[in-house]
Amino acid sequence: MPLPQGLEAGRPEYTEQAQSRRNMQLILVTGLSGSGKSVALRVLEDSGYYCVDNLPPAMLPDLVGTLRESGQEKVAVSIDARTAATGRGLADLPQYLAGMQRYGVDLRMLFLDAKTETLVKRYSETRRRHPLDDGTATVSEYIARERELLEELHSMAHRIDTSDLRPSTLRDWLLDFLQTERADLTLVFTSFGFKLGIPLDADLVFDVRPLPNPYYDPQLRPLTGRDAPVVAYLDAIPAAQDMLADIGDLVEKWLPAYARDSRHYLTVAIGCTGGQHRSVYFAEQLAARFNQTADVLVRHREMK
Repeated sequence: MPLPQGLEAGRPEYTEQAQSRRNMQLILVTGLSGSGKSVALRVLEDSGYYCVDNLPPAMLPDLVGTLRESGQEKVAVSIDARTAATGRGLADLPQYLAGMQRYGVDLRMLFLDAKTETLVKRYSETRRRHPLDDGTATVSEYIARERELLEELHSMAHRIDTSDLRPSTLRDWLLDFLQTERADLTLVFTSFGFKLGIPLDADLVFDVRPLPNPYYDPQLRPLTGRDAPVVAYLDAIPAAQDMLADIGDLVEKWLPAYARDSRHYLTVAIGCTGGQHRSVYFAEQLAARFNQTADVLVRHREMK
């Protein structure tokens, strides 16, 4: 399907017009069914975005063109495997998105994911059918098929693993995402507890469990890695400072390579046992190190 007037990739006659109308921000919300896209759209709508759910990919260029003409500046669209039982049309979506970026649309992509067992449990609790359900497979198999259909979008977007997130935490993370300035590459530092599993959205994972655990100090146990006594405790451990420097140096060394890979987000996950002390401390310290040289987000999955 050809792109509508002004959105065709490589149309030079629209270059000047595009440069003068760089005023639409488009957030594309995609991901696994049951991962929280409805929650994300509600947050976006409350933040002033014009939201459209379950849009067929082929209709996206026409929608964007129409809304641009009407002066709409903030638009959020949900596109995923619900568009058709076979996911038809998803293969053409990257082409449409490339055309829009050339036309001057400020495009940001958000991919919500969750562990298969979490999604199966959610479907069981809500008694809803998976959108790809044709009566020939199990829910787990439909989820696996959906992952395959969305694989290319997964690699293009900022990813959030909602498996162990409360709706309020997801809302806060989405607001952080909206408030972050669009940069060539955004660094996301995430703390987590290994006992609840490694985040699906992690690009780099570091294990700080070999370090002394503040949990075993009764006075530090109820605190987190953001509290001054825990910070002082870990600041005084040479091995912690060595590991912190090593992780920071590795991220700094390879950050340009990730940027050249056309990534917009790099998620660095730091794990300890419970996700309350050491991992939180490391995520905060690394964020402070890179805050002056990169666009940075900090997330704490388990911290209460």
